[in-house]
Formats: sequence, C-alpha cells, structure tokens
Amino acid sequence: METVKGPDSLERELERMVGLYQLPLLRLCYAYLHDKELAKDAVQETFIKAYRNLGSFRRDASERTWLNRIAINTCKDLRRTGWFRHVDRSVTPDMLPEAVGAVDEPDESLTLAVMNLPVKLREAALLCWLQEMTYEEAAEVLGITHQAVGSRLNRARKKLRCALEGSDEHDPA
Repeated sequence: METVKGPDSLERELERMVGLYQLPLLRLCYAYLHDKELAKDAVQETFIKAYRNLGSFRRDASERTWLNRIAINTCKDLRRTGWFRHVDRSVTPDMLPEAVGAVDEPDESLTLAVMNLPVKLREAALLCWLQEMTYEEAAEVLGITHQAVGSRLNRARKKLRCALEGSDEHDPA
C-alpha cells in the first residue's frame, strides 16, 4: 500500500530538489533563453510546476530528467511569447550565472558557437555536455531515441568544428 504524502513532506522534498538542481537548471535555462532574469523566472516556474505535480510523479523517470523536461518546456513557453521576440538577448560567456572560473578565449568562442547552434542541436548539446546527462537521460527529456541524441550531437560537433575552424562547409541542421 502506498503512503499518502502530506504538505510537509512535499515541501521537504521540493526543498531537497531545489538544493540539488537549482543551479544546473539555472544554467540550462540561461543557455536556452539568453537572459538571466528570464532564466531565474523559468527555474522558479519549473519548481512551482514540479511542486504541483510532485504527488503524481510516478518515478518512471529520474527526478533530474523530469525537472529538465519541465524546465525546457517552460523555456519554450517563454520563447513563444510576443515579448520575447522583441528583446535583444545577445549572450556572452561572462554573463553565465556563477561561472566556475575565468573564461579564456578558446572557451568563449566555443560557448558562443554552442549558443548559435540550431535549437534541436543546442538542446542535445546542453543536456549532454553542460548537464552531463547520458544519451538515454537526454533522450527521455527530449522525447526522442538515444540514437537521435547521438545523431544531433554528431551534427552539433560538425557544426562547431566548422564554426571554430572558420570553414563554410557544413551540413544543414
């Protein structure tokens, strides 16, 4: 028989999840939205949605993949708003929240190249390279097969190589 969780246990569970996943989700949302304040809003909305649905979370997926899926969907919703299309969101690596260390020039050009990837390739790259998810976890978040994740990452690598080497020979996404 399954025990029913009360509000206190749900709040404790949410607090634990916020402690574990807030910064990685903030980085993911910032990379997706290119705006620090919107990223904070998206993370907050992600945890609100998670709290509302925590009681019905079946644990078929890991918390991490579940939260990442909510965050990506929240970012997509924000990107669809009319306001979002009219704001300049140019991003530079020094704008990333709580950088681990100083950014050197090769890292900066790589970060900018990743941010300029088409959305599908950028999503796979951010989940696997920034969030350090496995192909299976990223596939679950994106709703695609792990082979499709691998394919997107290979295309992303090719585009990045071309962008960083200054070559014009690249395949379309």
